[in-house]
Amino acid sequence: MRLVADAMLGRLAKWLRALGYDTLYWRGDDAGLVRLTIAEDRLLLTRDTRLPSRLPAGRSLLIESDYYDEQLRQVVSRLGLPPRMGHRCMRCNLLLEPAAKAELRGRVPEFVWHQHDRFARCPGCFRIYWEGTHYARMMETLGRVAPMNIA
Repeated sequence: MRLVADAMLGRLAKWLRALGYDTLYWRGDDAGLVRLTIAEDRLLLTRDTRLPSRLPAGRSLLIESDYYDEQLRQVVSRLGLPPRMGHRCMRCNLLLEPAAKAELRGRVPEFVWHQHDRFARCPGCFRIYWEGTHYARMMETLGRVAPMNIA
């Protein structure tokens, strides 16, 4: 399932990426958003009650809540797709690639380099990821908000 979130749903888009969903975040005009949704065969996530009528039936999901945790719960329960933690860049949505630890010395904090062996890198923005304490906090939040078998 390929998704696109409108400008009101940036935080939701980031959390969906954390779950492994291909999620674009659109900050442009409504006409461009409609064109993108159709051209890339995506499902539009929106809080704007007017946008779904501009799309073919079944191509949008009207997000009911203002709160990201309730939004995430709604999307996950509606889509029912299994998550793949750590596979997408939370900043630019590209698939992450494994990164060799030896190549990252000096590019991550020294403590992190010594404490972790597995790293991933975004091929677009070159952001580096590892399973640190932030990862554990994310897993805790996801377990609370979108309980499922997170692998």
